Amino acid sequence: MKSLSKWVRLPSAWIEEGGLRDFVWEKEVGGDNIAALMALMAIAHHADAETGESHVTYDVLCKATSLSRSKLSNGLDILDELEIVDRASNGRSTYQLRNYDREGGWAMLPAKRLYAGGRIASLTEFRLRSVTELNALKLYFLFVARRGRDTNMANISFPKIHEYTGVDPAKIKAATSLLASSSLAYIERIPSRTNDMGVSNAYRLVGLEAYQHMGTRGRGQDANDFDWFSDT
Repeated sequence: MKSLSKWVRLPSAWIEEGGLRDFVWEKEVGGDNIAALMALMAIAHHADAETGESHVTYDVLCKATSLSRSKLSNGLDILDELEIVDRASNGRSTYQLRNYDREGGWAMLPAKRLYAGGRIASLTEFRLRSVTELNALKLYFLFVARRGRDTNMANISFPKIHEYTGVDPAKIKAATSLLASSSLAYIERIPSRTNDMGVSNAYRLVGLEAYQHMGTRGRGQDANDFDWFSDT
């Protein structure tokens, strides 16, 4: 496996346009939708920084995601159908991130720090049998797309999370708890912009500018520090 960068570019317009809502938890396809998002993560990690094209074998993808070959195949079918990833006609080991443009329309996706022994360590315990796993990955990609570069966090309300992902607000806490326990994202508490005595949640991605967080920037931040990423 090639040496990974600290982070990679992920086309994010489809997320901003509500594309995560297409990954639904339904009988027969729920687990495959989890596999699709896991596969997308690994493909993006191995994509060429100039072209967004990923030359990576099934064996590497299966190891990175801890997926079986059949589940990986099902996940790739979904990414292809949703026009998020194209599979090249010259072989199944070539994948193109759709709408890849170095000049804009992308978000920073953590890469190198997530791996241990060629695997995305945070995904090794995913079993593809829980709606919480699907919700957690949908939220993860949303946080990637909505992260403020000045704060290194995504500050977004439950109603907005539901709007972008379709995740039931009553199930968001379980999903964010899984992200935290899997070391994919951590929850920070910041002053609320609507209540002088209240606080709101912000989400910090593991493996991305780890030096920049509430401990280094201080608790004096308010919601305005989050610019347009602040939806609470």
